[in-house]
Amino acid sequence: MKGPKEEIVYVVCLQPCARDTGKHDYLATVDVNPNSPTYSKVLHRLYVPYVGDELHHSGWNACSSCHGETRKKRNRLIMPGLNSDRVYVVDTETDPIAPKIVHIVEPSEIRDKYNVTAMHTAHCLGSGEIMISVLGDKDGNAKGNFILLDGEDFHVKGLWSKTSTQFGYDFWYQPRHNVMISSEWGAPAAFRNGFSADDVLNGKYGHSLHVWNWKEKKLQQVIDLGTEGLVPLEIRFLHNPDANEGFVGCALSGNVIRFFPKEDGTWTFEKVIDIPSKKVTNWALPDMPSNISDILLSLDDKYLYLSNWCHGDIRQYNITDTKYPKLVGQIFVGGSICDDGNVEVLEDKELKERPKPRYVKNKRIEGGPQMLQLSLDGKRLYVTTSLFSAWDKQFYPNMVKNGSVMLQIDVDTERGGLHLNEEFLVDFGIEPDGPALAHEVRYPGGDCSSDIWC
Repeated sequence: MKGPKEEIVYVVCLQPCARDTGKHDYLATVDVNPNSPTYSKVLHRLYVPYVGDELHHSGWNACSSCHGETRKKRNRLIMPGLNSDRVYVVDTETDPIAPKIVHIVEPSEIRDKYNVTAMHTAHCLGSGEIMISVLGDKDGNAKGNFILLDGEDFHVKGLWSKTSTQFGYDFWYQPRHNVMISSEWGAPAAFRNGFSADDVLNGKYGHSLHVWNWKEKKLQQVIDLGTEGLVPLEIRFLHNPDANEGFVGCALSGNVIRFFPKEDGTWTFEKVIDIPSKKVTNWALPDMPSNISDILLSLDDKYLYLSNWCHGDIRQYNITDTKYPKLVGQIFVGGSICDDGNVEVLEDKELKERPKPRYVKNKRIEGGPQMLQLSLDGKRLYVTTSLFSAWDKQFYPNMVKNGSVMLQIDVDTERGGLHLNEEFLVDFGIEPDGPALAHEVRYPGGDCSSDIWC
C-alpha cells in the first residue's frame, strides 16, 4: 500500500469487428498522472500483429509470489488472446511508455498440442513459471485446466494438472494453506456467440468452485453453488497470505459468495451479498440480473468493490467482518436502466427511481462498469466499460459504435464513499483506428488483482 503512486497504466483494447475490418487489437499506455499535460490521454499503442485475438486479461511474469527471488524481475506482461489461443509476451522494462512484443506463443503450441482453448487469467507462480487458465477444448466445448509457461524463455511446459474440470475461468492460490480455488464461466462455443438463456438451461454455463491441492496439483473438491452461484467469475482470496477465506462474484445470480474451510478440512460457502434482479421489459430477459462482472479487494483487505455491468453501478463494501459486508459506497456510471433508455423497469426492490445517464466532459458513458482496478493506496478506482465483444454488441451496441471509456472514481478510504473524477476520461471512441473496447487495467508495479503473497 506504500508503493509509488501510479503514473501510467496498461489497458488491453480490442477492435469489436476485427475480422470484418482487419484492424488489430492493442495495448494502450495511459497517462494517469494528474500533474502531467497528457493526463488521461493514450500515450502509446502497441498493436499486435494478428487480427481477431480478443485481448482480454493480462498478467505478469513475476509478482509478489516471487518475493526473495533476486533473479526475477517484473518486466514482461503476459497477454493471452481469448479467441485466438495466442499469447503475447511484452517487454515493459526497456521503455515503459512504449512496450514491445518480444515473444509470441502460437496457437499450435497450445490448442493443437493440448486440446485446450480460450485462455483467460494469467498469474505468475513462486516457481517462476506462468500459469494461464483455459476455458474449453479446441472444439469449443467446456473444459477447465491451466497452461504452464516457462518464466525465462516462455515455452509451453504443458498442462498444470492431469485433471480437467467441467468449466474454467479464474483462479487464485494461497500457498500457506496449500490450496487453489478456480471458478467457472461457460463453454466457449456458447459465450463466443453472445448470451442466450437457453444455453444456461442447457448446461453451457457453470455454477461451481473447484478446490485444488496446490502442491500436488490435484482436484480435491467441487463446490456446487446452485442457483445462488450461477456463473461464478472473479476469485479473490484475502491478500493476507495467512487468510484462508475469500470471495467470488456470481454474475447471473447477482450474488457475492464467501468461501472458507470447515473444521474437517473441506470447503463450504455462504452468500454474503445479494443484489436483486429487476423486472423489466424490452430486454433480453424478464428479470435483469445485476451481472457482477468484476470484484476486487483493497490491499489492506478492508474493502470489497464490485461492478454491476447491467444495472450500471459500482459498490464499495466494508468487509472488516467478512461474514457481514456493509455497503458504504455506491455510484452509477451507465448501465441498462437509465431513465432515457428503451428498457422499462416494472419492479425494482432497491431504487425508487431510475438513474440518469452519466456524462463526463460531454461524453455519454455507454455500456456499464466492468473491469475495476484500485490504486495501491486504495484512493483511486479505475473502471472500464467493455465486457466481451460479442456481449458488448448484444447488450450495448451504442458502446460498440461510439467506443468504451475508462473512468476514475475517487475513494473515501476512511468512512467509505465513491465520487466520480470529472477531470478524468479516456475516450476510446476517438482512437486512430476508430472506436475500440477497453478491458483490463494493469499497473507496471503490480496491483490488487495481479499479485499473490506467499
